[in-house]
Amino acid sequence: MLPAVLRCSRSTCLSHSALAARLASCMDTTRPVEGAITTKLTDAFHPDHLEVHNESHMHAVPPGSESHFRVLVVSGRFQGLSLLQRHRLVNETLKAELSTCVHALAIQAKTPEQWRGDPSLAKSPPCLGGSRGDRSMEDKLKAGH
Repeated sequence: MLPAVLRCSRSTCLSHSALAARLASCMDTTRPVEGAITTKLTDAFHPDHLEVHNESHMHAVPPGSESHFRVLVVSGRFQGLSLLQRHRLVNETLKAELSTCVHALAIQAKTPEQWRGDPSLAKSPPCLGGSRGDRSMEDKLKAGH
């Protein structure tokens, strides 16, 4: 049985088995999505410090999912950029992942100076099941990841 977050009462949504099959295609014990995120952020920002955390286990998704991530990127490339500009750069770098399996991405983008002043990673709040009515994940899965 699928977790409640994947259930849908709309007649236009994927059947439970189709939705489960699409989600299964985004799951792999070798963590390809996490690896792609790490590689792309490293290549784009040459970070002084990088953390990529798969937080999918904190949400109502099947075991092994790679759908919810928190990243900390410390890079000199962020110098002089606003927080919004930094987030846009990270989002653009991970555009392919965000349009397929990644449902949520929490970003901390710091300069090396900011990191020296506060070398901590923010904690994520507990999942409240807010994606239950969010069709974006369903649409991503229909798009054929």
